[in-house]
Amino acid sequence: MSQRIQCNDIYRTRLGRVLGYCAAILSLSNPVHDISDSSATAAEYLNGVKWEVPAKVSPGKTNADPPADATILFDGKNLDAWHNGNRWKVTDGVAIVGQGEIRTKEEFGDCQLHIEWSAPNPPTGQGQGCGNSGIFLMGTYEIQVLDSYSTDTYADGQAGAIYKQTPPMVNAMRAPGEWNTYDIIWTCPRFNDDNTLKTPAYITAIHNGVVILNHFELKGDTPFHRPPQYENKGDKGPISIQDHGNPVRFRNIWVREIKPIQGEQAREPFIRDGDKETPIAAKK
Repeated sequence: MSQRIQCNDIYRTRLGRVLGYCAAILSLSNPVHDISDSSATAAEYLNGVKWEVPAKVSPGKTNADPPADATILFDGKNLDAWHNGNRWKVTDGVAIVGQGEIRTKEEFGDCQLHIEWSAPNPPTGQGQGCGNSGIFLMGTYEIQVLDSYSTDTYADGQAGAIYKQTPPMVNAMRAPGEWNTYDIIWTCPRFNDDNTLKTPAYITAIHNGVVILNHFELKGDTPFHRPPQYENKGDKGPISIQDHGNPVRFRNIWVREIKPIQGEQAREPFIRDGDKETPIAAKK
């Protein structure tokens, strides 16, 4: 028994030496930076910007609920926030398309828009005649609303399309009668003093939790009868919802203004290493 223990001890000793040797080799070929090592460099890049402290915003209880800084456009009670809202029917917390489009009384530029909608069930019509409506940013740029679950239509006219410009990257539709959600990030176009285009509009859209448009650059407005074009109509515009003759339902509509992050370039970027500060422009 004692001899067996001795052999095991020898084996363990030799194995330990081999493992230790391997570990040493690995540590040399794959050095790990030890931040506790006082000899390690403390160099840090600083961009020289003095940022304003971001405002605190209380989020909703769920991602579908409006955050504290949102403007409520429809909460299931009435359409008082909309021009011509009295032409649509509101029942059981839902707004149903009526006679003519509705437009928000307030105007918006860069914004985050949340809107939920449901195509009629059972479906009626075919193609563009099935659950058709549309959401117009600044009253001009349409993201399509349509029952695209099983109805065939042209690709840049289905749900989630920027009408006549691009289809969505994927079809994320739910079945007729179920609720769909659009979460939209909108960057409005900018114009020069002579009304020529400075920067185009961009849109990111998430349909039922799925990205369908990723910072898509719009070519202009979204008409049916002619190519898209840009026209300077100001920095802001209303959000409108289209009446296309189908009783599409809407609920839980809110929007929040997107403001640029504020900061001041207090000094040029630099590297700080201990007490030494080296401007980036001076580095070789």
